[in-house]
Amino acid sequence: MSNTKIPILMYHSIESMPKTTVMRSLHVPPRRFQFQMWMLKVLGYKALSLRKLKPYIDGDKTGKVVGITFDDGYQNNLLNAAPILIKYNFSATCYIVSGSIGSSNTWDLDKGITQRPLMTENEIRDWLKLGMDIGGHTKTHVDLTSISEEEVKKEIIDCRTELENSFNIQVTDFCYPFGRFNELVRNIVQDSDYLSAITMNRGRVNSKSNMFVLPRIPINHRTLPHLFLAKILTNYEDRR
Repeated sequence: MSNTKIPILMYHSIESMPKTTVMRSLHVPPRRFQFQMWMLKVLGYKALSLRKLKPYIDGDKTGKVVGITFDDGYQNNLLNAAPILIKYNFSATCYIVSGSIGSSNTWDLDKGITQRPLMTENEIRDWLKLGMDIGGHTKTHVDLTSISEEEVKKEIIDCRTELENSFNIQVTDFCYPFGRFNELVRNIVQDSDYLSAITMNRGRVNSKSNMFVLPRIPINHRTLPHLFLAKILTNYEDRR
């Protein structure tokens, strides 16, 4: 088994936003995303969805790889990120809130965060046709540590069932909303036919990583080239 450390990058929205935008860090400008993917290509990396990354995490495959993930399913992931990913023959996983398809990030309303459109069913189908993957992000984007066990099960299982029925695919990857989970939540995800779950814990993964507590590397609008390279090539995130 390989102990090679693999970065899994965490993105949300790929869109240029005004400086006055609340939580502007959630939005990476397309030109910056383009440059980041170009750097990965120049460095010899292959960027992959979680499904395609698993054999490398397990140590069954070797190579210079990085995972690309998008939380929430923003429409701009398809419009702005997908063409760039395709240009470099990369793939990515987009984590979908099954009850908010075609809506917006309403779970952020109380924080004053700008509402942006989420992909419709047809747009998610377009995303999949491009060779990208999707994962589960619950039914309503609720903090799973704040609700009852039965509600947790419904959020996790209904999300997978709805996505599989809508898109005729197997959904095996999960993302904890707000990065919040505990042992009960993790066990329910593990018992619900998922094969992995990603967190907002910071760091890189290897063959010893718990597949249901996978850390990631956050990328935001302030991630300039030198910092991006440090996050990918060094133990910068492993120490945080």
